[in-house]
Amino acid sequence: MIDKRVPSLAAAVAGVRDGMTILCAGFGAVGEPIELIESLLDLGVRDLVIVSNNAGTREVGIAKLIREGRVRKIVCSYPRTTDPHVFEAAYKAGRIELELVPQGTLSERIRAGGAGIGGFYTRVSAGTKLGEGKEAREIDGALQVLEKPIVGDVAFVRAQRGDRWGNLVYRKSARNFNPVMAMAGRLTVAQVSEIAELGSLDPEMIHTPGIFVDRVVVA
Repeated sequence: MIDKRVPSLAAAVAGVRDGMTILCAGFGAVGEPIELIESLLDLGVRDLVIVSNNAGTREVGIAKLIREGRVRKIVCSYPRTTDPHVFEAAYKAGRIELELVPQGTLSERIRAGGAGIGGFYTRVSAGTKLGEGKEAREIDGALQVLEKPIVGDVAFVRAQRGDRWGNLVYRKSARNFNPVMAMAGRLTVAQVSEIAELGSLDPEMIHTPGIFVDRVVVA
């Protein structure tokens, strides 16, 4: 019997090790699996690479990991979200690395990682500082840079509902980066608000099929 539910947040994050790349879904605090992210503190893991749209808000979630010195590098599109004082202090002090990626490019790099695509060319960032050092070529008269896929050792996603097979439904704009990150994690852990009875989710309304999800925890 397939049952991907785990009994606790500790069980959900078991196996995460130092130096891993963690995909953290969310757009600011919307759709962010905060409880899963903060559970990494109890593991004591360090030198993490965090891939997220933002670099943390206030002192919760990703910001809390940064404050405690657990993050070596962050890959994001918008580090200066609402109240990013924890990231700003760490960055100015040289305690954290930043890889800035345009938002659409970030999403497509993650999607490429989940789809097994080796890379893609885009005009975004061509001829700018963000494109420096990247392979470039002219395609149809336009300079384009090669962007490589992003794959996470672990992906943390957050859904409104999920069943024991791992099928997920997100709530409105909380979908954001969740579907592509769920596909791009070697291990994908879903934090859900509610467990649905098997068969109760309309197949046409499932946003992430359970084949992409390894663990489900209620938080």
